[in-house]
Amino acid sequence: MDDGHAASRLSSLVMAAASAVPRSSWWVRALASLPMSALHALSVLLAWLAMRVFHYEAQRIRDSLCIAFPQLDPAGIEQLRAAHYRSFADVLVEIIKAASIPGNDLDARMHFPNLDVLRAPVKAGTPVLIVAAHQCNWEWILLGLSRQLGVPLDAAYKPLVNSWADREMLALRSRFGARLVASGVLMRDMIARRRVPRVVALVADQEPVSSERRHWTRFLNRDTAFFMGPDVLVNSFGYPAFFVAIRRTSRGAYEVRFEPLWQRGEALQPGEFTGRYARRVEQQIRESPADWPWSYKRWRLRPERTPSCPGDDDSAESAAP
Repeated sequence: MDDGHAASRLSSLVMAAASAVPRSSWWVRALASLPMSALHALSVLLAWLAMRVFHYEAQRIRDSLCIAFPQLDPAGIEQLRAAHYRSFADVLVEIIKAASIPGNDLDARMHFPNLDVLRAPVKAGTPVLIVAAHQCNWEWILLGLSRQLGVPLDAAYKPLVNSWADREMLALRSRFGARLVASGVLMRDMIARRRVPRVVALVADQEPVSSERRHWTRFLNRDTAFFMGPDVLVNSFGYPAFFVAIRRTSRGAYEVRFEPLWQRGEALQPGEFTGRYARRVEQQIRESPADWPWSYKRWRLRPERTPSCPGDDDSAESAAP
């Protein structure tokens, strides 16, 4: 599930690594065939290597956490940073496992308590928009919904540059029947299928570097730009819209609920829907900060100088190229 403008960083990382072996995915398949317990054991090693050996995006993560959580002391920041690496590694191996995970196993790991709030309007003939964020295992949300939703599901995605990696990710994301729509044709596809009852899924918390239409709001203690895509879709098509709230219930298991963000008949100012979404994303992050990808370049666009991390000489601005 992508917002139609930027591919999910971690998913791209998985397939970019896989593409290092040109047009061959044997090792991905081999890893995917391992039981989840073995892959989670592997993720412990990966997290340790990322934090202790390769120092993967260490300064970016530390600075971002300092700004978002100024109440934490250095020890608290390091504890949260370590938890982030563990979550990051778990999601990495879980995405690999998605290539072969049995459907009934996925069903047991993905719990959707209130699917009826999506099914009811679709069965009554009304398309529905859902917007998620890069929290926990967002790729499994799409796969789990594909199996359990019971109504047609479209998901926007950004094609990857590497054609082999793009084919692999497309096959993985559509494995259980989701219809993937490339970002370049999303609006055209939405217009052509505007009356087709279905759920349309997007992930919209990436940075809108490639878009001139941006909504600025305060997010994690910074002035932050958001894509206007979901805002435009809600105002253009009038579909009821829901936030996809996910939380980890145990290792490799998640609960996903759908919360109303906008209903038909409710007046909206330009940018208001995006502001609601940003507030809900931030609330979700603060409830479980280790489960959001702090390593990706979220704040390259800045209208003003980024605040400094307390106790540091350099600001978080110095961490980004």
